[in-house]
Amino acid sequence: MQRSAIADTICRTIELGVTITDAALDGEDRTHLFCEVLAPKSSCPRCERAGRLRDHVDREVADLPIVGHPTRLHLRVPRYACENGACGQGIFRADISAIVAPRAAVTRRTIAWILRRMILDKMSVSAVAASVGLGWNTVNALALQAARTVASAPGRLDGVRVLGVDEHKWKHVRGNGDSSFVTVLVDLTPIVDGTGSARLLDMVGGRSKAALKDWLDARDDSFRDRIRVVTMDGFTGYRTATAEALDKARAVMDPFHVVHLAAEKLTVCRQRVQHHTCGHRGRTGDPLYGIRRPLLTRIALLTDKQKARLRSGLEAHEEHVAVSVTYAIYQELINAYGQENKRDGKIAMYKLLKRIHTGVPSGLAELAQLGRSLWARRAEILAYFDTGASNGPVEAINGRLEHLRGIALGFRNLNHYILRSLIHSGGLAQHLDAL
Repeated sequence: MQRSAIADTICRTIELGVTITDAALDGEDRTHLFCEVLAPKSSCPRCERAGRLRDHVDREVADLPIVGHPTRLHLRVPRYACENGACGQGIFRADISAIVAPRAAVTRRTIAWILRRMILDKMSVSAVAASVGLGWNTVNALALQAARTVASAPGRLDGVRVLGVDEHKWKHVRGNGDSSFVTVLVDLTPIVDGTGSARLLDMVGGRSKAALKDWLDARDDSFRDRIRVVTMDGFTGYRTATAEALDKARAVMDPFHVVHLAAEKLTVCRQRVQHHTCGHRGRTGDPLYGIRRPLLTRIALLTDKQKARLRSGLEAHEEHVAVSVTYAIYQELINAYGQENKRDGKIAMYKLLKRIHTGVPSGLAELAQLGRSLWARRAEILAYFDTGASNGPVEAINGRLEHLRGIALGFRNLNHYILRSLIHSGGLAQHLDAL
């Protein structure tokens, strides 16, 4: 009994409620442990009366590796006969669901171990599969199910008040007819509160109003009531879904996307004027082509040489005045976001949006279109100055996912990609106890 107690302690089988009676090795470098169930439950699952011991059956399951070698437990499970004639149960096994789930091939603690190794040690599916002596598909399926369980664990969504939404291209090849985009949902509350970093909450296949709305509708009322701010890009589908599912939340159009929209209009204006004055697309030596990059850079970040080249390019032709005006508005937009006092920034932004909303002179078609677009979203644009929330951390997580996909040399299965993304950026380590 002392030797068995030592073996149980070393192999930690005592945690499972079983004791080792024998052990053996096979030709596949696996350790086989033969175990008896301690204090088996002999009551009938139907009538709850104690049954009569009939025989034992062997249940082989994979368990935690021992000193780097895969382990198989052979559980000697008692079978009982129900002697209650009115029950109709007949024969039943002792309940070992706390050790291994019905019809499962691995113990419950092994599933938790697999996910811990993938989250904490950044192990690949192949490395984990080799450690436990199971197939890649089996381990991946177990990890996917466990990650989903942890991701939906009670309390993981508690405290989420600021939600970031963005699209993400998860594959760059055709195939299977599914969408190459996903909707990414990120918790920005720690960033706004200054208590931590953003974390990936979930990813949903598709980039549409329905994708976001279905995810929000699947959450409980308490979660939806807690959300006060939702940051997003200029996609109207996300704005509509937010308005319908989160009536108490305030939508914020991300500053990055607002500035990016203005930069696109400035670029289109430069290309149009350049083609009109030169008769061709930009070439080396053309005044506007030579300043295409400094034109999109904040003035404070330009060197004296770049400023001189920029000034020379804008003044090279009288028709360049359209580019000069659009460029000035672009810089004003950036300066409004750069104000140290958010109230001053909000006032400057409102005045700018109102100025370019109507009455833009002819010849400034790109600026007029920009003014109409931004005025239509003025409520979301100005909301940034009140909330201080932006999609910057969401873009950072998108960058990490791009890196992850590069390391993996691409993904073909969206479920696998979501699993690895949640492990990589989902902050699941804090909720592993849910397994």
